[in-house]
Amino acid sequence: MKNLNVLLVTTSHNDLGKTGHKTGVWLEELATPYYVFKDAGANITIVSPKGGAVPLDPKSEEPESSTPSSERFKNDQEALNKLTNSKKIEEVKADDFDMVFLPGGHGPMWDLADNYDLKELLETFHKQNKSIGAVCHGVVGLVALRNEKGEPIVKGKKLTSFTNSEEELVGLTHVVPFLLETELLNLGADYRKGDDFKPFAQHDGLLFTGQNPASSDLVAEAMIDHIK
Repeated sequence: MKNLNVLLVTTSHNDLGKTGHKTGVWLEELATPYYVFKDAGANITIVSPKGGAVPLDPKSEEPESSTPSSERFKNDQEALNKLTNSKKIEEVKADDFDMVFLPGGHGPMWDLADNYDLKELLETFHKQNKSIGAVCHGVVGLVALRNEKGEPIVKGKKLTSFTNSEEELVGLTHVVPFLLETELLNLGADYRKGDDFKPFAQHDGLLFTGQNPASSDLVAEAMIDHIK
C-alpha cells in the first residue's frame, strides 16, 4: 500500500445548534479510519472548511466513548499536529489523492452539507473514479453532489448514515438543521440501516458509507480492500 494518499475531510463547526453545547468531529470516527489507513501505509492529509484546529466533540472524548483508536490518537503527536493544523478544503486537489473519507460528529450537519469547495472536490473524486467514504453525519457531505446529468450522486445508491431513530435517541431531532436519513431518501438513495448504534456499512460502486461511530472500521477497511 505504498504511496497511497488519503484525504480526511472534517468539520470546523463546534456549536450544537442553539443548545449552548459544543460539537465537532466525533473522535472515534476520525481516529479509527485514520489508523486503518495509516497502518496500511497511507499518507494522510486532514482538511476542514476553515483550516487550522479541528474541533472535537467533547462527548467523544469522555471515558464511555473511548476506543483503542481514540486513545491511540490522543497520544499520537503526529496525528494531533495534523488535527491542529488542518488545511482548508480549498487548498487541496483531488488529483493528489487516491481516496477521501468524511468522519461524522454533528458538526458536519452545519458546514459540510452545502459547502461549495467540498462539493467541487468530491464531484471531482467521483469523476476520477476514486473511492468516497463517509460515516454517520459525515455522509451529509454527499447530499449536494451531482453527476454529469445533474442528478444526485446518491440517487439509486445503496448507502446508510446516522438514522432518524438514532437522532431521536440522542435527543437532537429538533436541533440538527435537517434529518440526514430523510434527506437521503428524498434524494432517491436506496437507504439501508441496521440496529441503532450497531456496526452497519454499505458499499455501492465507489461509495462507502457507515451508519454510526461503531461502523467506522467497516467502511475504512472496505475502502482499503477495494483498492488492493
